[in-house]
Amino acid sequence: MSNFEALFDYIQEISGKLLSEDDKHLLMEHFKPKKLRKRQYFLQEGDVCKNIGFIVKGSARTFTVDEKGHEHILKLSLENWWLADFESFYLLTPSRFNIEALEDLEVLQSTNAQIEEYLKHIPAFSSMANVISQNYTIANQKRMQAAISYTAEERYEDLISNYPQFLQRFPQNMIASYLGLSPETLSRLKKNSFK
Repeated sequence: MSNFEALFDYIQEISGKLLSEDDKHLLMEHFKPKKLRKRQYFLQEGDVCKNIGFIVKGSARTFTVDEKGHEHILKLSLENWWLADFESFYLLTPSRFNIEALEDLEVLQSTNAQIEEYLKHIPAFSSMANVISQNYTIANQKRMQAAISYTAEERYEDLISNYPQFLQRFPQNMIASYLGLSPETLSRLKKNSFK
């Protein structure tokens, strides 16, 4: 039940609406708890993303591997974040991404068809989805702008101000990849920020 309490609290906080007991029952009936060990994959490149996951405990990364074997991290995720390749999830196309547990991970997962049911029948879920969609759009736009026009130092400062918890939860090499920096550059930036 506590896993579901985290989901219920999240939906109500983001949507600003209360869930009815029927709403909660429907969510509990269709969201399935899943545990992944550290380094297990929630999704692998080439597979269709059939489930969306809400992180109750743990962390994960979404990344690609280029033709030279270098990893590029697109997203780092913590508790109360959603896991999915949304393009693959909604269009049912093979994913270009991997989603890997960085710590032991507890998620509540649901299918595309079930999400559509929640959107139709649970007003708080529908409102939450709208807010999340807006937030993702804004975050992606900011991330693109940062990648195109921010200096390495500005990207690091932006990360510190928006996601300070990343510095405690993720290794430096992953943060560097997420920022599009070399680990050496990130190390230099961190050293300079303490001066």
